[in-house]
Amino acid sequence: MAESKNQLRTIAPPFVAVGPAGVAIRDRLKHLTSQDGRVLRAVGEHQGRLASCDLKARCADGVEHGADSWALRKRDLTPLSSSRIAGAITKATHDQWALARRCQAAHIQTLEAGIRTLRHRLSLRIGEPGTKRAPGGYRSRGEWFRKSRRLAALEARHAAAVAQWQAGRVRVVRGGRRLLNTRHHLAEARLTEGQWRQRWEAERWFIAADGESGKRFGNETIRVTPDGEVSIRLPAPLAHLANAQHGRYTLTATVAFAHRGAEWADRITANRAVAYRIHLDTQRGRWYLTASWQRPAVKTIPLETARARGMIGVDTNADHFAAYHLDRHGNPIGGPRRFPYDLSGTASHRDAQIRHALTRLINWAKRVGVAAIGIEDLDFTTEKTREKHGRRKRFRQLISGIPTGRLKARLVSMAAEQGLAIIAVDPAYTSLWGAQHWQKPLATPHCTMSRHDAAGIAIGRRALGHPVRRRTAPPPHDRSDRAGHRTAQAEPGHRGREGTRPPTTDRLPGGPSPNGTRKREPSASNTVRDAPSTQQWVQDSLMHTG
Repeated sequence: MAESKNQLRTIAPPFVAVGPAGVAIRDRLKHLTSQDGRVLRAVGEHQGRLASCDLKARCADGVEHGADSWALRKRDLTPLSSSRIAGAITKATHDQWALARRCQAAHIQTLEAGIRTLRHRLSLRIGEPGTKRAPGGYRSRGEWFRKSRRLAALEARHAAAVAQWQAGRVRVVRGGRRLLNTRHHLAEARLTEGQWRQRWEAERWFIAADGESGKRFGNETIRVTPDGEVSIRLPAPLAHLANAQHGRYTLTATVAFAHRGAEWADRITANRAVAYRIHLDTQRGRWYLTASWQRPAVKTIPLETARARGMIGVDTNADHFAAYHLDRHGNPIGGPRRFPYDLSGTASHRDAQIRHALTRLINWAKRVGVAAIGIEDLDFTTEKTREKHGRRKRFRQLISGIPTGRLKARLVSMAAEQGLAIIAVDPAYTSLWGAQHWQKPLATPHCTMSRHDAAGIAIGRRALGHPVRRRTAPPPHDRSDRAGHRTAQAEPGHRGREGTRPPTTDRLPGGPSPNGTRKREPSASNTVRDAPSTQQWVQDSLMHTG
């Protein structure tokens, strides 16, 4: 990368994000009888106790766990349930322990980032100014002393976390740590003790079964027929509750998946694996059945193919998406588009707002005819630390409110259903250079350009492989074509490539400038054309934690 007065970091090349690897659909179990409810509760409580005991055994094994101990745990659970239920419980336990392990590693990295920042700032003189890339010294000796105490506290936490990591000890709460802490704040949550207890028990139930290819309708434990009939293989101690052959209980309710129902029916008709989960929404008093299955890995389209029909550049903000349509040469088309959303309120409301905004964005991308959407590969893990932006509380709240993880998961899956590719680009300098090169030239009396709109253009141009800057430097020797073309807007052979940029108000479309003079001279660029990419965007499972 070319160096300027200030050393710029290397910009990573753009890459096409990998599509979703699984599908999940849900339907309500309507018109259940009281006997159906009692059976489901009995099965959930029994298997929930088995899952709790198995998780305790898994945590006790720690890093010493292996295939032999896994098989031993499954053999202990089989007489109390069945072989398939025991396999589902042990697999869910293993996944939960692995997730807690990854969360522990992320916590250690956060502590290390805070310790590095504190050590750097404590090593500077009192009042020493910082730079764009590193904070300066503390303002007073009192603040320096308080931060030195905080450094000691973080180092102690880090040492304890590393010791737990090396010993293989993790902290796991079946039912969720957030719901557990709600028990001490019932008044704030507007819950009674009985309501909390009901929700807590329902979250700890276990009524789930993994799919099995080759078995009837893709699942032997929880079977759903093409007609929507749902039956459950009861565990051995509850076999007396069966109302069908082979220890099964058939529910009176039927399901009919409105979303992806045809795809689900094709799978179970071919006896392909489908996993099911039954859970109770205690707030609504409703039972739901969730079906899920894996998709084969689909090869993403080449980067050049995704760029062929232009690009939609999207700048992600705390309350809206700022998007701009660009042709394949990087020229903006039309005006800016904004898709607002409100991230206040409950988690379900925030999730609905994100889905609604993304739906409108994808529909607009389909109407304009592009094949890809360019978006920043944002990750604010290191930017959220209290030590890096201690006084800038509003800024920390701003970047913490941007739903980067949920946005990645939602956008990739929703765009794949519409045949759109997602191109992730390096977010470095997109807002700065976009405002510098695009905000003022595109502003008109009838169109207001914000910094975020200009950033959308910068993101789109970077996704297309063009530099953010509007023009490159003129060729050497003279202003002819002896050393090559001057602009980076179009390929050789396109009419108007060598012409100057005409004014926007004092000429007819396609006509010459009235005064025949240039409005500005081209200047040197500090940006670098991004190189082809071989990276992949791998979704982190930590973002699904709640």
